[in-house]
Amino acid sequence: MSKNNYRLEELEKLVSLAKRRGIIFPSSEIYGGLSSVWDYGPIGVEIKRNVKNLWWKSFVSERDDIFGIDASILMHPDVWKASGHLESFSDPLVECSLTGKRYREDHIFILEIETKKENKIIAIEASDKNEAEKLVKEKIISIIPLIESDSKENPSPDGGTLSDPRNFNLMFKTFIGPVEDSSSTVYLRPETAQAMFVNFLNVLNSSRKKIPFGIAQQGKSFRNEITPGNFTFRTREFEQMTMKNGMTTGFSSH
Repeated sequence: MSKNNYRLEELEKLVSLAKRRGIIFPSSEIYGGLSSVWDYGPIGVEIKRNVKNLWWKSFVSERDDIFGIDASILMHPDVWKASGHLESFSDPLVECSLTGKRYREDHIFILEIETKKENKIIAIEASDKNEAEKLVKEKIISIIPLIESDSKENPSPDGGTLSDPRNFNLMFKTFIGPVEDSSSTVYLRPETAQAMFVNFLNVLNSSRKKIPFGIAQQGKSFRNEITPGNFTFRTREFEQMTMKNGMTTGFSSH
């Protein structure tokens, strides 16, 4: 058994154990579930609450220079325009011509493997070069990220060919109000940090605290990942705990 298959098998055992113990369940399971979306059970929600409470106590309650906020998930679209999220918060997307499956372009590696008769060009999905090398081990002659490859061959891990890459914005789009058009477009926040920036002056004035001081927040964020997976390690809905320190020279992150 390869190391990769072993890790997947062990991860499946972990997921099964977490479900049996009431830690976490696949969301909407009675309707077939929803990929990479999870519900925390009776034990899981208490573990999660304890972690959040400990973090809040350490970073906010026990300090007099950090102030907490609880900002809205929906924000004015100009916030995301100013931060660059509308233009550049994206991943390169490619699609298999045979199966229609979509991949992050920078997670596809072109491999030239040596066989008895000939060298063969294949594609493999991996998070980085080191992982790809482990998957094919000593058979690799060369390994080149597809995004940097000059090869005319663009094979897919599923056996077809890959489309030309296009940028895929990771923000979830929705509409506010009864009319669905560009004037009513809003986004589920992909991170909690922006709310701290736009509320900085409000916190400064209301707290009567001089710089430097920090702002902290806990809350849900959403990213429409192309290839989610690996249990809770890469999901489309997740919780963040963020603290920003406001200095005379700018912000620092924690």
